[in-house]
Amino acid sequence: MCRDLFPGFSVLLGLHVSGITWLGVKVQAGKLFPVSTYAMSSPLRIQMVTPAPARSLHGNRVTALRWARILRSLGHRVQVTTQYEATSTDLLVALHARRSAAAVADFASQYPEKPSIVALTGTDLYHDLPQSQLAQESLRLATRLVILQPDGLRFLTARQRNKTHAIIQSARKPVRRVPPLKRVMEVAVVAHLRMVKDPFRVALASRQLPPSSKIRVVQIGKALSPAMEERARREMARNARYHWLGQLPRWKTLQRLRRSRLVVVSSRLVGAPNVASEALAADIPMLSSHISGMIGLLGEDYPGYFPVGDTDRVRQLLLQAEQDRGFYQQLQASCRRVQHLVTPRREKRLWKDLLAEIT
Repeated sequence: MCRDLFPGFSVLLGLHVSGITWLGVKVQAGKLFPVSTYAMSSPLRIQMVTPAPARSLHGNRVTALRWARILRSLGHRVQVTTQYEATSTDLLVALHARRSAAAVADFASQYPEKPSIVALTGTDLYHDLPQSQLAQESLRLATRLVILQPDGLRFLTARQRNKTHAIIQSARKPVRRVPPLKRVMEVAVVAHLRMVKDPFRVALASRQLPPSSKIRVVQIGKALSPAMEERARREMARNARYHWLGQLPRWKTLQRLRRSRLVVVSSRLVGAPNVASEALAADIPMLSSHISGMIGLLGEDYPGYFPVGDTDRVRQLLLQAEQDRGFYQQLQASCRRVQHLVTPRREKRLWKDLLAEIT
């Protein structure tokens, strides 16, 4: 059944889980049932806590603001904060199990009878959870858990899976396609410059391209340390193919992404990046490191994966995408098969179903 719902995705086969909503289907007692739609009886007062600072373009802030818009469109009142505020609240939604652990604990202490949702957004699921008691306690206290793609279920215990919903992040399809440049093949890398993103992998691969290649790497994202900024500037000085634009306004980032011919996600680990959803919505094919956060979005058999940190394989795939039209079209077709997963309507419906379960 899972294979029918998501061609090429078989990681979940053999998992006997209960209580999970995935692709609009409810798993209960080993059987699959369509999720019904419920009407909310009255507006909820929702406090959404994210560790990402206000007015920043960190992924968790972008996610929190989009979720807030979705929940408001469902008729609820939503307050987005960076730490828990002891106000009258019906529901807590906390992004990042470890970094929002204090908020989850404080809310549970103040309102032990009220529901809370903890969203595992990436580093908490893949890095913190095995070793952080704070992250583990957040998951224990939460009424429900949200992960950003279904492959993340493999990293949870059976008890945790029983209260988990996979809600893939949505993106709006552009009204019109921004035409790509003709004289070069722009490859977009959109991520803040920090170690977990392996931000210079594509730049290093581009150094090894033949002189005949028209590939130009455009990197967008804030350097989160002076060392990262210095490295980006050094790379531009020695590598004519590499252009670091720093942090841009969101609208300009989307414009540059949409005019590119290829997007590369080189992260060592990630929950499911917003840029991947934006690329799918904009019909831009991707290359990606072979990690859970992308497998859960693109499927196991996506042809554009490379091993984490493998510069030479990145180089090979860049050249193949540039020179082999059949391979580029294969990437496009594979992305189009999963485009429906990132529609705003689908994300809104899954949030509505989740709230109906716990209120």
